[in-house]
Amino acid sequence: MVDLIDLVQTLTTPHPLDRYLELVRPTLTVRQTRAEITHVRRSAPGSVTLTLRPNRRWRGHVAGQYVQLGVVIDGVRHTRCYSPVNPEGRRDRHIQLTVKAHPGGLVSQYLYEHATPGTVVDLSPAEGVFRLPAPRPEKVLLISGGSGITPVLSMMRTLADEGYPGQLTFLHYARSPEAVPHRAEIDAIAARHPNFRIEMRYPEQGHGPFGYDELERVAPWYAEAQTFMCGPPPMMEAVRKVFEAEDLGERLHSEEFTLSVAPVDASEVTGATTFSASGVTSENAGASLLEQAEAAGLNPEYGCRMGICFSCTAVRRTGCTRNLRTGELDSDPDQPIQLCVSAAVGDVDIEI
Repeated sequence: MVDLIDLVQTLTTPHPLDRYLELVRPTLTVRQTRAEITHVRRSAPGSVTLTLRPNRRWRGHVAGQYVQLGVVIDGVRHTRCYSPVNPEGRRDRHIQLTVKAHPGGLVSQYLYEHATPGTVVDLSPAEGVFRLPAPRPEKVLLISGGSGITPVLSMMRTLADEGYPGQLTFLHYARSPEAVPHRAEIDAIAARHPNFRIEMRYPEQGHGPFGYDELERVAPWYAEAQTFMCGPPPMMEAVRKVFEAEDLGERLHSEEFTLSVAPVDASEVTGATTFSASGVTSENAGASLLEQAEAAGLNPEYGCRMGICFSCTAVRRTGCTRNLRTGELDSDPDQPIQLCVSAAVGDVDIEI
């Protein structure tokens, strides 16, 4: 079957077969995963929940994983990472994504304002190691903040569907009760499962930040549990400090879709980057190579822009680059690097 598809792909050159199939039906493909939006719900201010019906290439997700969702905005395809909120193993193969419309967020604002039933989007296979282990732990602590609720909510919904018999605490931080998506469902899960403890915290209403005393109150058994967290960097750093002080780092698992950049000394930014496949040279400015290429008028492929999806990988022919997350330098020639998390150090040749 694969050989036959390859033959047809050759016959349809220069365009891939999927480009012809999408003229018949947008979700009809042989190699790409696409999905149709079937329902749009705005249950919390500034958030939209999309129900998607993927095509046959969708293989499902494990609670906690993320997908890359691609949309075309003004003729340009943009991709972002979102975690499904529905439990794993859904029989109808649909998935739900809850998207927070972040200020300045191109894709999230577009989906919040323009997503309608019938819209077709690109969809990647589910990815990520942030997931519930099998067999399930005897005790589970879920901690989230803001839009970080999505992967841990999928975990809680999955455990609820499985009739999880262990102890579970879900601690979530939000601006207000109204800002919590799926609040009614969360309360319903708590009502059906007396072993599930739901704790909501609203700092703007006087609730303090996460700390050791809070942890003792909501989950005094936390040292025996597996803890999963996702949320804004300050919250996650506060959780890490407590767990590291208690020597429990191995029991703490996290997911984050923000790029923490190591500081760069402006005096170290020198030289120029040559994008050799395009014949373009750009003076280095300390920004990521992806941003530098775009500023130079190039349009390299990218996805998450956070070093997760590897969509923007390109070959560094010569020169030295800095990993923007860790500050580490690498100068081995002819090596693939991620443009979104790499910056040039001196003269560099990138093959794009």
